[in-house]
Amino acid sequence: MAGEAPEGSQFDTRQYDNRMNELLESDGQDFFTSYDEVYDSFDAMGLQENLLRGIYAYGFEKPSAIQQRGIVPFCKGLDVIQQAQSGTGKTATFCSGVLQQLDYGLVECQALVLAPTRELAQQIEKVMRALGDYLGVKVHACVGGTSVREDQRILSSGVHVVVGTPGRVFDMLRRQSLRPDYIKMFVLDEADEMLSRGFKDQIYDIFQLLPSEVQVGVFSATMPPEALEITRKFMNKPVRILVKRDELTLEGIKQFHVNVEKEDWKLETLCDLYETLAITQSVIFVNTRRKVDWLTDKMRSRDHTVSATHGDMDQNTRDIIMREFRSGSSRVLITTDLLARGIDVQQVSLVINYDLPTQPENYLHRIGRSGRFGRKGVAINFVTREDERMLVDIQRFYNVVVEELPSNVADLL
Repeated sequence: MAGEAPEGSQFDTRQYDNRMNELLESDGQDFFTSYDEVYDSFDAMGLQENLLRGIYAYGFEKPSAIQQRGIVPFCKGLDVIQQAQSGTGKTATFCSGVLQQLDYGLVECQALVLAPTRELAQQIEKVMRALGDYLGVKVHACVGGTSVREDQRILSSGVHVVVGTPGRVFDMLRRQSLRPDYIKMFVLDEADEMLSRGFKDQIYDIFQLLPSEVQVGVFSATMPPEALEITRKFMNKPVRILVKRDELTLEGIKQFHVNVEKEDWKLETLCDLYETLAITQSVIFVNTRRKVDWLTDKMRSRDHTVSATHGDMDQNTRDIIMREFRSGSSRVLITTDLLARGIDVQQVSLVINYDLPTQPENYLHRIGRSGRFGRKGVAINFVTREDERMLVDIQRFYNVVVEELPSNVADLL
């Protein structure tokens, strides 16, 4: 599984990171230079106006740690090795770097992005399209299990970026349906995953066919020896950007679950908890923007006061809502994962996962705290029959036990 934390406690992960760094230091001493410039906002990065529009429209507000360090060197045309856990915003980092450098007047493939799975390739294609919405970018996902004929048709009609899995991409290059002559950027996403899935030979074969001047970006949660070897072979004075594991922790947060059997029963369950919610500041997470609107309407129609925010709202509206929430004039906020990272409200002491997150990593972003403040908190997860598997994954991923919610929930806060 991508970004799988090594078994055990926080201590092990530190040990693992240190060992990783020792390897890289000894192995990469003469090879990497570190890149440490940090940009606190997207505005400061010197990106084209229309790319910025796409970034903000997608719902990003402030760059994540990897975005603060990683977008600019890529935009400068440097070879980069960016190492960060899954779920930290790597995709948007290289998508921005690619979109910034394309020549939109030339409808030829100028960037090739490889990913280990079809799902990830399609996900990257979506992000690339969304961020490049105002630039008129043409992106195509070349993945197995789809019509070769259709791929050939789309490629021959012209695209700026191809995102794909190694097998299908190599096939398209071999058939000369994908012409490499104008490719100036080559990105390997989840490089560690890709190498462990045995794509190494194919990646090498693809690389041989690309122009010698190509810019290379390698994105990976870990840097196993194979990944280092790839970087040695194909990269030219790469800069390495390392983003440490999250400083967020789950310490001091009591976590519970409520079995709600089926989706339709969640609303009643939430309304039963409302009195408790309103005593304290609470955030309720759902998985889609549409559901934010739906749940907000339902709660308001029952005379419960709630605020809501999601990525479709313009920045100004979101700022006002967050200000109200921070000041305490509104006490219950309904939102999506997109904003999970942006909500650092000191007083939030209750988080409800109305929907469980679709990725275990996001669980930490929703309920995790910067452990430094030593604040206590409670998280309540609504679990339907379909969610049971995910709850097991979350418990395993974080090495925690999420117990059933006791009836005296108000006393816990």
